[in-house]
Amino acid sequence: MPERGETEELRSALLGLRRTSGLPVVFGGLLSDARHARIGELNGTRTPALRGLVISSGSGLGGKAIALSRPCAVTDYPSSRHISHEYDTAVAAEGLRSVVAVPVVVGRTVRGVLYGALRAPLTLGDRTFDAVASAARDVEQALAVRDEVRRLLAATGGQVAGPGVQAGPWEDVREAHRELRALAPRIVDPALRDELLAVCGRLASAAGPEAAPAPRVRLAPREVDVIACVASGATNAAAAERLGLRPETVKSYLRSAMRKLGARTRLEAVVAARRAGLLP
Repeated sequence: MPERGETEELRSALLGLRRTSGLPVVFGGLLSDARHARIGELNGTRTPALRGLVISSGSGLGGKAIALSRPCAVTDYPSSRHISHEYDTAVAAEGLRSVVAVPVVVGRTVRGVLYGALRAPLTLGDRTFDAVASAARDVEQALAVRDEVRRLLAATGGQVAGPGVQAGPWEDVREAHRELRALAPRIVDPALRDELLAVCGRLASAAGPEAAPAPRVRLAPREVDVIACVASGATNAAAAERLGLRPETVKSYLRSAMRKLGARTRLEAVVAARRAGLLP
């Protein structure tokens, strides 16, 4: 079943789609299992007819998009011969005619479907198709990030260890910490983001092989992100790509972090950050 945060990602994408495309009606839903999506998010509708509608793979326009894993459209939904018509009653109640449906595909798995619609039988142009497809890509990226966060949280759940942990497993902890820090700014759901950062804090404060008492140093979140990337051997350019920053910005954060840590080199900064409990 879709999580609350996932539906929030869908709602946000639909809101942006209606604003940028000018489409009067947008709606969509996430798959509850491999073959069924439930329409749960609507924007611009006049009736509740579409809310809660379960779309089966292969049925109607959205079901066709799910089954084929590609966008599908009709100029006049009620009279179209290219789709089945299980949902005509709900579509007619809302007065929809020209409709496009785009699947949300993460990896090779369809996770949802987004619709855009007009209340007139007009041909939808390329700009409209591109806008709906772009909104679907936004949802895909958000879901992919959430999937990765869940994987990393599960992987690090039992990894936080005390003194004496061996270097090999500890490197896995450090890599997970870096990946989680890099993902955090991309999380829209505040509850998930807080959970992620809490795990980062637990990982950073755990005692690794190089742990030793040290004065507490305060770094800005982005400074920690940059130091975590540097600790993995990343160049400024690579760190910028991972964090979605410009190389000059990464350089500025690194310079500031090194000053606060009293470090003269990148290696000294990493060692100081670990001793201060800022990195695992």
